[in-house]
Amino acid sequence: MAQHALITALGGYDVHWWHIALAVVVAAAVCVGGFFAVRALWPVVSEWSRWQQAGAAGVIALAIAGAAYAIYGFNDRPSDVLNEGVDFEQNEPEKVIETVNWPVYGYDDQRTRYLPSKLVQPPFRSSDWSFQAGKLLEFSPIAVKDRLYFVDKDALVYAMASNNGKVRWKHRVGALSAASPAYEDGRLFVVTLEPGDIQAMDPRSGKILWERPLPGRSESSPLVYGNKVIVGTEPGTVFAFDVKTGKVEWSLDTPDAVKGGVALDEGIIYFGNYAGELYAVNAANGEVKWQTGTQGSSFGRTGRIYSTPAVAFGRVYVGSVDNRIYSFDQDTGELAWSHSTGDWVYPAPAVAEVPGGPPTVYIGSLDQNFYALDARDGSVRWQKDVGGVILGAASVIGDVAYVGVIGPKNGTFGFDADTGKQVFEHELGEYNPVISDGKRLYLTGASGIRAFSPDLHPDRKKPKGKEAADADGTAAPEADG
Repeated sequence: MAQHALITALGGYDVHWWHIALAVVVAAAVCVGGFFAVRALWPVVSEWSRWQQAGAAGVIALAIAGAAYAIYGFNDRPSDVLNEGVDFEQNEPEKVIETVNWPVYGYDDQRTRYLPSKLVQPPFRSSDWSFQAGKLLEFSPIAVKDRLYFVDKDALVYAMASNNGKVRWKHRVGALSAASPAYEDGRLFVVTLEPGDIQAMDPRSGKILWERPLPGRSESSPLVYGNKVIVGTEPGTVFAFDVKTGKVEWSLDTPDAVKGGVALDEGIIYFGNYAGELYAVNAANGEVKWQTGTQGSSFGRTGRIYSTPAVAFGRVYVGSVDNRIYSFDQDTGELAWSHSTGDWVYPAPAVAEVPGGPPTVYIGSLDQNFYALDARDGSVRWQKDVGGVILGAASVIGDVAYVGVIGPKNGTFGFDADTGKQVFEHELGEYNPVISDGKRLYLTGASGIRAFSPDLHPDRKKPKGKEAADADGTAAPEADG
């Protein structure tokens, strides 16, 4: 807590225990070295004139000041940026959607995580159904027609009926997984950390259509562009495979791990890596359009990117472990703005313009705050201390921004996307908690999923007992499925 308070006081400067330890060691070494140097040289220095002694003292002082300045420059954290000259494209308001697929991680190719729905809004009725996997569900399902598809930690892929939560099939594809699947044109695509491969499946039966090894682990949720499915890998290579055959169409090597998914807009994919680099690449042939990077942290450390980017308003938005949220020009890669938080920004952003509100970026940080930033200039519209770290991406459904929290207040919280007023709370949550198909809200906890339908008659007589605990988004634990 003291460290978080100090970080906040220093405007997001990334203070660590080893910074303080190093400062103490350097100060002690200077004192001890200075003492022995004066002691050894005093017989000679004492014979000098006062002018010579004063000149030597001045040289030593300048040398110490220069060394201190160099150390400070190496240690200093770059300031946040605001470049008002970068283009910002105001989009037409999103059309209200009744029912829809949520076929990839992040909802759409741009990974905006925004579904403009008037129906799926709090309050909600008692849960329609609940399912317990018994294993970690770090990533949320996707929703296609009447099915949910998701993968647990042990790389077991599930197909589930969205209306009643019944498992239609399940198929193990490896030993370890941490990504959402993707659906396109009658095929389901999944990646694994172990053994480290990509597989295409028949969504009706779970049958493996093809499988291709990767050069290492992958937790990059797939995305489809035309006849290509695109994923990143921990060795730093991004691959495009033919969706029908699994043939490698192109590959691009980068210097470090590509952990997040790629975002796509107008034939260009956007992704970051652990070298702190952000790329714009032609999805058709793998040619780099532009490459830029994060500002980084003190001591010359790069700002690694785990976050999956989101593309909207002519900008690319992404978080970094240098504690910042970034906005880059989509066409040139020019930095539009950066905004510091008090700790790592691990999650992907959600970007939305809800009715009555301006374009906004919704993103959490390990500093236990959930931020709503103006998408144009990065200024804080509202900010909420949620009492725990945020590792997963937010989602905006209708006019509510949902976020999962790990900590004393474990669960999912929903805030009015425009005002920041809290309108929803549920004990299930933690990572990437919320998706919707326009009919229901699907809430993912550490190892379970629940479905909620909106309460279209909230003024009716409330249920009692256990049903009451389950209503309005404050459900008691269940272990069925």
